[in-house]
Amino acid sequence: MRLLVVEDEEDLAEGLRVGLARTGYAVDVALDAAEAYDRLTVNEYDLMLLDVNLPDGDGFTLCRSLRNGEVDTPGETDLRVLMLTARGGLDDRVRGLDEGADDYLVKPFALAELLARVRALLRRDTAGTSSVLTVGDVVLDVARHVATLRGERLTLTPKEFGVLEYLMTRPGHVVSSEELLEHVWDANADPFTQTVRVTVGTLRRKLGEGSIETVVGRGYRLRDGAA
Repeated sequence: MRLLVVEDEEDLAEGLRVGLARTGYAVDVALDAAEAYDRLTVNEYDLMLLDVNLPDGDGFTLCRSLRNGEVDTPGETDLRVLMLTARGGLDDRVRGLDEGADDYLVKPFALAELLARVRALLRRDTAGTSSVLTVGDVVLDVARHVATLRGERLTLTPKEFGVLEYLMTRPGHVVSSEELLEHVWDANADPFTQTVRVTVGTLRRKLGEGSIETVVGRGYRLRDGAA
């Protein structure tokens, strides 16, 4: 899943980027509202972590613009918004939710709680209530970052885990290389490389040759009876 962190405190922004990336997320960072608008119009994100106090505006305005359709975002993903702010008053929390935020976390916060809230928000895309995904003999525990095949633990790279998670939320559906690149890789990824094809290939070998089908000209499909 691909996340956008909008935070003007560079140390905190970098800390969030590293902490989220270690969990397998692709993470881009915007240090002000203008940069956030630019990234939102170019890249398709699954979730935005949005600070309220920004040097050139505020998160309330950005969130409202997004919900009102004033930001021309690519794709059809329903972007989740988690507000991060030092403003902990009831009025501020209510305003954030009224402006369209899906959740509100007051600073300072523990990374573990942040990650749990991120997982909970992302589960809404698949109408799921559990952080454990199961397709055939493959079980993916997103919270613990553990994948197993017939009860045996799989050793996956962060990108393999990200691709598997994305495919497992859409079993039986064809997912294009472009969609995988948008949601599993960050802004530093070169769209002209074979990185998606290579990652899918190594993942397929670990799951079994019949697990991920290549649909010529369209993309990849995780079989419902994977492995």
